[in-house]
Amino acid sequence: MEMNDLQSVSIKDMPIRKVNGFESSFFADTLSVEEPLEIRISYGPETQKTYKNISVTMRTPGNDFDLAIGFLYTEGIITSYLNIKKVYHIKMNCGLQKKNIVQVDLIENFTPHLMQSDRNFYTTSSCGVCGKSSIESIKTVSVFNHLENPKLNITTDILYQLPQKLRLAQSNFAATGGIHASGLFTVEGDLLLLREDVGRHNALDKLIGCALIDNLLPLNKHILLLSGRISFELIQKAAMAGISVVAAIGAPSTLAVEIAAEFNITLLGFLKEDRFNIYYSSEKVSITTS
Repeated sequence: MEMNDLQSVSIKDMPIRKVNGFESSFFADTLSVEEPLEIRISYGPETQKTYKNISVTMRTPGNDFDLAIGFLYTEGIITSYLNIKKVYHIKMNCGLQKKNIVQVDLIENFTPHLMQSDRNFYTTSSCGVCGKSSIESIKTVSVFNHLENPKLNITTDILYQLPQKLRLAQSNFAATGGIHASGLFTVEGDLLLLREDVGRHNALDKLIGCALIDNLLPLNKHILLLSGRISFELIQKAAMAGISVVAAIGAPSTLAVEIAAEFNITLLGFLKEDRFNIYYSSEKVSITTS
C-alpha cells in the first residue's frame, strides 16, 4: 500500500471547536482512525475445513495483513510464514465499505497451536493483554529462546539519534499527534522498518508480521524502538521475534523488566537525545560512549 493510500484510511479530518483563552473558533483537526479488526483462521483438509475467530482488536486501518500475521506469530498460533496459504480481507455484510475482517487460510498439513484457547483474545488499543485468563497463559515460548545471540556493540551516540529518526519517519504522528510507532534499526542507526497504530501492541505486531513475511527473523542483530511505555506484552512479542535489544521513549513496567531478564533482552527506557536508563543489560550487548 502506497503512503498516500495508507494515510487515506489511517487518518481523518474531523470538525472541532478550538478554545484559546476566552475565544473559540471552528477548526478541522486530523485524528488517527480507530476501528475493530477481526482476525479469522481456517485450517485442516480441504473437505473438512475448521474456521475459527481468533481475535478482535482495535487498530488503525492499514498494514492489516502484517498485523494479522504478526499477531498469529507472536501469540504462538503459527510458527512460520510458510504455515500460511492465503491472507485476504472479507467484505462485511453491514453495508459499510470497510475492510475490518482478515481471513488467514493455513496450509492443509499444519495444525495451529490453539492449546491456550482459554484466553480471551479481545484486546483494546490501550492494553493488549486485557481479558487474558492468567499471566502464565501468555508466556509463549519463543522458538528463538535458545538461540545463541551475536555480540552487539552499540554506541550512545547512535542511541541518542534514534528518537528523532523515529519521529521524522512517523507520517501519521506528524499529522495527528496521537499514534504509536515501532521502529526497527540496525546497530548503526539505520531505520529498516516502521509501523504505526493507535495500539502499541498492534504497531509491534505489524512490524513483526512484515519482518516474518520478508524472512528477516530472528531480529537479534537489531534495535527495536518503541514510541511509548514498555509493557509485558511488548517484551513477550519482542522475544517471539528474537529481538535482543528493546529501547523505548517511555518507562517499562516491573513485569516488563522481569520478562526482559528472563529472555536476556537488553532493555532501555526514557531514551532521549542525551540520556536513557538501562533496566536490564545482556552480556551479549555492549553499550559504549562515543
